[in-house]
Amino acid sequence: MSGDDWDLVSDTNLKGTFLSVKAALPYLKKSGQGRIVVTSSITGPVTGFPGWTHYGASKAGQLGFMRTACIELARYGITVNAVMPGNIRTEGLADLGAEYEASMAASIPLRRIGEVEDIGHAALYFASREAGYVTGQTIIVDGGQILPESLEALQSA
Repeated sequence: MSGDDWDLVSDTNLKGTFLSVKAALPYLKKSGQGRIVVTSSITGPVTGFPGWTHYGASKAGQLGFMRTACIELARYGITVNAVMPGNIRTEGLADLGAEYEASMAASIPLRRIGEVEDIGHAALYFASREAGYVTGQTIIVDGGQILPESLEALQSA
């Protein structure tokens, strides 16, 4: 992996989170009930994937950002939480090929790849008035992907 590859992913995922929050902060402070929902991933904070060190590090870094930001912003009534997707049907997943997708679906207890809407529903909860007392939390949306110890564990279930 080149330093340029590392920087691109870090700048997109980690610095992009920082800059987005920074830009929205004046408006969120005025609202008195702002909601920040970070889109992290299971890759990095929970799992790893060869060749994706930069991605995993940036996604784990987002959670460190979230934990401190929620403390700093609580005095303004702003909550900060994160959604952590597993494999979701996106262009990036399609780029990995049909064989990868089939293999992944077989290793998920719900036996399917998630949809973008699955992530949206979790983010909608964090953004809601009902989640006004929830801050610094994560929710994994992965169909149970991180649960089985092995593929054999799923096959015997």
